[in-house]
Amino acid sequence: MHVVVCGALVENGAVLLVHRSPTRRAYPDLWDLPGGHIEAGESELQALAREMHEELGVHVVAESSSRLGDLHAGSGEDAVHVGVWQIRDWVGSPTNRAPEEHDDIAWVGISELGGLPLVFGALPALLRSLPEPDRLPRPDEARTTASPSGP
Repeated sequence: MHVVVCGALVENGAVLLVHRSPTRRAYPDLWDLPGGHIEAGESELQALAREMHEELGVHVVAESSSRLGDLHAGSGEDAVHVGVWQIRDWVGSPTNRAPEEHDDIAWVGISELGGLPLVFGALPALLRSLPEPDRLPRPDEARTTASPSGP
């Protein structure tokens, strides 16, 4: 079984997808979230940060990441277990730094995912379960608590 992690960079109701090159052995010519295999000794979050930097050139702000769920595909030796993470904050502008793996990247509205050929058919439903962007606290928002004022 292959253990993989992928990240949903979400901004303004859109998610960044990568288009897997038609020459890829596994899942060619399909859209997917960026990510990759977890290496020995890595946690999912460490692998996620490494993969986002290698593939897109961005640095993930770890505190902004939360685990969304799991996706599964294939069977036997070809079985894939994917841990899916939402990334709300990162440093850098995503660019395709792995052209041998992906021939395109694109921001796609979460509501438009159902019309694309995706590696995982369950991905649109998983991403639609995210809270609406206007209900998410901004990562730089200071959390304050009101204190009762005295007389």
